[in-house]
Order: sequence, then structure tokens, then C-alpha cells
Amino acid sequence: QVTLVESGGGLVQAGGSLRLSCAASGRTFSSHTMGWFRQGPGKEREFVAAVSRLGFNTAYADSVKGRFIISRDNAKNTLYLQMNSLKPEDTAVYYCAGGRQSRLVLSAGEYDYWGQGTQVTVSS
Repeated sequence: QVTLVESGGGLVQAGGSLRLSCAASGRTFSSHTMGWFRQGPGKEREFVAAVSRLGFNTAYADSVKGRFIISRDNAKNTLYLQMNSLKPEDTAVYYCAGGRQSRLVLSAGEYDYWGQGTQVTVSS
């Protein structure tokens, strides 16, 4: 069992930056592929980014490519999402997720563990 707790959300102006963190419990963090998802007001949950178990491989949604960076520190059991050049359309609740698959996972249904989410609001 893995417990995930996100932090770092908040209110930021368009063009600003935020760094989200996701702290994982347990000793198996490095055996999980990890991802970030978001759900905006009135929208479906959507994929944002994913990172492989050792952090060598990443994937991004087209909408955030070049602006967001996903990374992980397995020694600290922590996942990160550096968000730059934020836009109002990035406003959403951001969730971290963990999956037992050995490959990168882009589909929410393939993740096994979820955090409670952290709100990110970008003002124009």
C-alpha cells in the first residue's frame, strides 16, 4: 500500500511558476511509475505528465509540454511537478498517482494509488 500526499498548490498570476510535491509513504516508491493528473472545473480528469521508476523516461500532455517538468527523488520518496509559464487554463486540482506497471502510464485507469489533490489557481 502506498499513500500519496500532494502539496505546493496555490494562487499564482499568469506567467508565474509553482512547484508541486507529492510525498509517498512506504518503501516501494521506486518500484512505481508515477504521474500527475488534473481536473479543471466542469472537466474530466486529464493526464499531465508521467515519469518512469528511475526517472529516466518522461511523458507530457501536449498542453504542458515545454512548460512543466516532472521529476522524482527516490531517496526522498517524493515526486515533483515544476510548472512554469502558467496559464489560466492550467487552473485545476492536481493529483499525483502511482502505478505498479514497469512502463510509463498515461491512462488514469491504470494507476493504483492516488493522492487527495492540491488546488492550483492561475489568475489572468
